[in-house]
Amino acid sequence: VVSRLSWQQDGRNEITRNKRSTKQCWCRAFLRRRPPYIVLSEDDQVNQSEYWNSNSKIISEEENTENAISTNKVPGFGYRHVQIGLLFLMLAIGYAMRVNLSVGIVAMTNGNTTENHDVPWYPWENKSVILSSFFWGYICLQIFAGELGQTYGTKWLAFVAMAVNSTACFIIPFMAEWLGSPGVIICRVVQGLSQGFFFPSVHNILGKWAPLDERSFLSMIAFAGPSFGTIVSLIASGAIASSWVGWPYAFYIFGGLGYVWMLAWAFLAANTPALHPNISKSEKEYIEKSLSVKTQVVPPTPWKKIFTSVPVWAFIITMFGQNWGYSTLLTEIPNYLDKIMNFKMTSNSLLSAAPYATCFLLSFVFGAISDFLINRKYFTRQFARKFFNTIGILGPAIALVVLSFLPDSQSTLSVIMLVIAVGINSAAFVGFQINPVDLAPKYSGVLMGIGNGSSNIFSILAPLTVQFVVNPEDDKSLWRIIFIIAACVYTAAAIIFIIFGSAEVQPWNDEEQNNEKEEENKEKV
Repeated sequence: VVSRLSWQQDGRNEITRNKRSTKQCWCRAFLRRRPPYIVLSEDDQVNQSEYWNSNSKIISEEENTENAISTNKVPGFGYRHVQIGLLFLMLAIGYAMRVNLSVGIVAMTNGNTTENHDVPWYPWENKSVILSSFFWGYICLQIFAGELGQTYGTKWLAFVAMAVNSTACFIIPFMAEWLGSPGVIICRVVQGLSQGFFFPSVHNILGKWAPLDERSFLSMIAFAGPSFGTIVSLIASGAIASSWVGWPYAFYIFGGLGYVWMLAWAFLAANTPALHPNISKSEKEYIEKSLSVKTQVVPPTPWKKIFTSVPVWAFIITMFGQNWGYSTLLTEIPNYLDKIMNFKMTSNSLLSAAPYATCFLLSFVFGAISDFLINRKYFTRQFARKFFNTIGILGPAIALVVLSFLPDSQSTLSVIMLVIAVGINSAAFVGFQINPVDLAPKYSGVLMGIGNGSSNIFSILAPLTVQFVVNPEDDKSLWRIIFIIAACVYTAAAIIFIIFGSAEVQPWNDEEQNNEKEEENKEKV
């Protein structure tokens, strides 16, 4: 026997292992229900006869840690929920400012959307270029955003990003009047650059604030922000654009909301639980034990191992497929409803918002179901990620194929298919979307920056493909080509994630700790 063990059992059948080392592990078991446990680390060995005579079951140190965490009383509402709420609002406001141009461009290029003839409008022909320009900036800084957030903290990076984004949104009407469509494109590129910090910031905060048992649901709350912001923006922008004040106020209002969020974020947000001045001790310990937080030292990013990781590439490729389909729907639904289904501005904005309302509501359902199935051990975390990702990616693919072959008379069924295509996509939020936090909690912001930044090349290409293929815009057969292309890309992404995706923490996430263990083992040998 390598380790010298001594066992002590009290009247409550509690077994404690004492070792010469400073580490002490314990667990409690009731003999009537199950045999007591002997908790061992990886380098411990036990004589077989000693184990059988003790009537005990050997479990790993890692498993014992998870059991100990699960038996502790979970704190109720706390500052971890406040952080998630702020992330929800950041994404909601960000998407509201991203999406308002999808409706606004219809009013900006059509003088008949409002009775106020003093509201300016412009005969622009490059609408798809304007809509795609957001993504020109969006793809540039995300990798650096994740690394900067990992190194210097997320709080003030997100604050500055929202300030720049809100200002660029606020001045769009002035730039349109002054420089025309190039002025709007400049503002959209700047918005894309600043919003490139949003998702890496969300993943950095989730990796440090979301306990394992609550990860799916808390993440889903944050990721419901884009759907909520899209709903509000589409409805409000349509109503504002058709009102007396006209489309410029859609940009003023949402830009102003960004400044309000900045105040709340400055006073309530923190990079980690340890840095929050008002968090309770019990909540802080609960989060840190769940995430096995041992140090606040920021390790160097293992770039080589990240870029040679198969699960990371599965996540990135899945995100490529998601962004193609999602951006096609996000930017072109109002145009499709206008040119093919001939809905008026108000009806157009309401119907454009309906799919995202469904997505918003279903996101909470899928998040709760995912956590339930994982925590009750019905699904492993890896199977749950692949299961919900398949629903969220293949569901829209099927709906788009059906939509492309529906006759013009089936307008109601066409809207239903659009609702399904966007709504069921929310299942993917507990699939690939949360995957960086599974693979590498320490580097989740970096992974999200790599995936979201590179994959948004497809977010640029998708609207441009629509402009190239759908000419004239009232030819439904050309829209069929667009929807079938999106369905094929969705399907390929789903298959790749099923085969190569993973939800296991990658070894390079704890490279320094693994190296320390190897050195300890060498010293013992």
